[in-house]
Amino acid sequence: MGSPVQRIVLSGYYGYGNSGDEAVLQSILFALEEQGAKLGIRIEPIVLSGNPEQTVQMYGVRVYHRMQPLQVLQALRESDGLISGGGSLLQDATSAKSIPYYLGILKLAQWMGKPTFVYSQGIGPVNRRMFNGWIRSVFQRCRYISVRDTESADLLASMRLPRERIEVVPDPVMGLPLGSEAAAASPLPGAGLRTVGVSVRFWNRDRSELEALSRSLASLLAARNVRLRFLPFHLPEDEVASSYVIDRLGGDHGERVEMVRGLAHPQEMLHQVASCDLMIGMRLHALIYAASQYVPMVGISYDPKIDQFLHRLGMTAAASTASFDAAAVTAEAIRLLDGREAWAADKQAAIAQLKADAQRPAAQILSLLLK
Repeated sequence: MGSPVQRIVLSGYYGYGNSGDEAVLQSILFALEEQGAKLGIRIEPIVLSGNPEQTVQMYGVRVYHRMQPLQVLQALRESDGLISGGGSLLQDATSAKSIPYYLGILKLAQWMGKPTFVYSQGIGPVNRRMFNGWIRSVFQRCRYISVRDTESADLLASMRLPRERIEVVPDPVMGLPLGSEAAAASPLPGAGLRTVGVSVRFWNRDRSELEALSRSLASLLAARNVRLRFLPFHLPEDEVASSYVIDRLGGDHGERVEMVRGLAHPQEMLHQVASCDLMIGMRLHALIYAASQYVPMVGISYDPKIDQFLHRLGMTAAASTASFDAAAVTAEAIRLLDGREAWAADKQAAIAQLKADAQRPAAQILSLLLK
């Protein structure tokens, strides 16, 4: 007789070309498989995706379209439970539609009698108070709730959810392994230059933060023998933002400035980050990738989630989109670049603990499913 099977629907921002969210998905798939093996059960994930064909190709799992109601219903009917997360799903800063959508999926599963679980989500900002009661109502019926930072837990507690029901865990991507193929891959070209990964996005309407970052990077190129490797995490927008910065560096830097295009698979991006000597990042998962591979990072904050992650490592953002001192960012980059080994040694214990704790939600959810 084979191992018992648990079919679990995964609801998140999957199938939209965002390397960070794809890394969240792969990390959860990895954690569920690993924890399932420890419990002697086989996990059959069913992913709700905006691009089912791409998701099937990347992960080899069963997929239904997240925006087709009949397909969502079918996925839930076939399942033993629903996981919502990870990522910043319940927030209304970028759209008022996100919270109703993700709560709606949870509520539908609950109506169908399926156990529901919240997996390492970042909650907020929630600017529309009308959402508070709905979040509380849906979350009260979840079997397990985990969030990726204390600020998210505090926000849920302010909505009158019992604080003791909320577990604070790392972002799932902290537990994503590099993979044997990537780890054994040949060195990336351009040996002899130290590599600084750069992850940027558009934020300010006047592009002032990218103008300032361009000045920081130009100064870094002048001060140290480095290559800037731009790594777009959200396609295609981040490729455009990267080109914007590159165009403002001035001069002909040849192989010292490059952009890696078209990376969709999380393992490919993780390999790129692991090969860097320093990461300068606006995207949250650029910083998380770097931390997981013990690569020092310079965080540029555009959202509280950046600060919240850096705080877990005892760090603060070098700049923000609201206040950007170009010279200070260059100085911090040089300090970390020249002191990489000391930084890694100082952060080793904290990072190792985050990597271990990233598996906790999967272990908790599977144990609850078996009860």
